[in-house]
Amino acid sequence: MAIASFPSKLSLPQHNPGVTTVLEYLILKFPGIKSDVWRQRMADGKVHWHDGSLINSTSPFAAQQRVYYYREVDSEPVIPFAEKIIFQDELILVAYKPHFLPVTPGGKYVEECLQNRLRNKTGNQQLQALHRIDKATAGLVLFSVNPNSRQHYHHLFETRQVNKTYQAIASTNNNPPMNNQQWEIKNRLEKTGTRFLMHIVEGLANSHSLIRCLQCSADKALFELNPITGKTHQLRLHMQSLGWPLLNDTYYPRLLEPGEPGDYRKPLQLLAQKLQFIDPITQQARSFSSSTKLSLV
Repeated sequence: MAIASFPSKLSLPQHNPGVTTVLEYLILKFPGIKSDVWRQRMADGKVHWHDGSLINSTSPFAAQQRVYYYREVDSEPVIPFAEKIIFQDELILVAYKPHFLPVTPGGKYVEECLQNRLRNKTGNQQLQALHRIDKATAGLVLFSVNPNSRQHYHHLFETRQVNKTYQAIASTNNNPPMNNQQWEIKNRLEKTGTRFLMHIVEGLANSHSLIRCLQCSADKALFELNPITGKTHQLRLHMQSLGWPLLNDTYYPRLLEPGEPGDYRKPLQLLAQKLQFIDPITQQARSFSSSTKLSLV
């Protein structure tokens, strides 16, 4: 069994969803984990509050309090692709994440994530991801090296001061766009009844992307995408809304069946290619690009 060396955390919601105890909330929040598993974790001292005091099966729900727990998986898949450190100094680290590797622990992944791999590689157990990209997406991820300056970099993402540039290849179904044609997509994305799946609904826009066609062929095209907001699966849905779904997407337009393995030979054609921002500590312009690029050839 793989057990996380560091705890995951969640904040209990402000509005009680109708539960009495923390245990009831965890069972509701994580339907894939059996109640007996949570009870055993609590009995083993693996669930606690922010101050370190233990949570047991009768601990009452407390709105907006942080709960810490240690992820466990019986059998963890090994992702056969390597990450690469692009840049590192005393403040930040920028790494290239390969397809199929999650950024942080989640689901059936504990040690097989970019953050834990980099902690082990650098020896810095305080290293922390400042943002996330999908497990299926490859590309650049920014990490905080020093906890004392971390809040300033978190603020960059919270206030949308980080410019992100993605590349994507999409199927054009013999209806190719024109080179340099551009689109500005604004719409509202909400969760569906299926976990992790999003859809476009009527209402005030909460997602915003700029998209440009770089190159096209008979049946597919290369695009540059600049997400202004960062909603879950935003770029996938915005491309699909244009009529050009991303190649090898296992969520849209058809969701891969639960438990159906991903095909390592067919990675999602989405790459976080560039990050740009003004460093909040040094006030210098920072720009990082991945040497990996998508190509129609």
